[in-house]
Amino acid sequence: MKHIPNILTVVRLIFIPLIIVSLIYDNYLLALVLFTLSSITDILDGKIARKFNVVSDFGKLMDPLADKLTQLSVLITLALKNVIPFWIVIILIGKETVMIAGASFLYGKSLVVSSKWYGKLTTVLIYIAVVSSCIIKICNFAKFDIYIYILAIIFAIFSLVNYIIYFYGNGYLPKKEDLKKQSKTLPEKKSFRRKSSKE
Repeated sequence: MKHIPNILTVVRLIFIPLIIVSLIYDNYLLALVLFTLSSITDILDGKIARKFNVVSDFGKLMDPLADKLTQLSVLITLALKNVIPFWIVIILIGKETVMIAGASFLYGKSLVVSSKWYGKLTTVLIYIAVVSSCIIKICNFAKFDIYIYILAIIFAIFSLVNYIIYFYGNGYLPKKEDLKKQSKTLPEKKSFRRKSSKE
């Protein structure tokens, strides 16, 4: 049972190229099915890990990484196909890059950061937005997905700010006082003057 969350994470990574290929060849229905299955494995992954207390270093690093890679790869593909504006992707890439760096920083540490409601809401909104984009392409509906993306961006920025505050408050980000102490403890470099031939 302890290996199931990690297996589901690997399965989610395998889904990524399949979803991208489906979008490239305009098979939005297949992409929608695969993206939904990927999201289901994400939900099962988290529930099993919490219920059986099988949190691992691999899971702490790869689970958020798999989520972000899935979201960003799908969004980039949709932007390249002119389904969504590219500025949406740029903003979300900036936010997710910081989050991935934070997850990498926690690798090997005992700290487990549980998802907050605003982080979960951001993920749900991005999922709904991607699903809406696929449905619009399948059924030729009017484009309403842009409003969902904007709402997702608002909560994405909100969650990023709150996570930074959380890490800073718990001492996982260096404070100005700590940086000053570290600079004082560093040994001073001695300067040597080369003697001239006259000396």
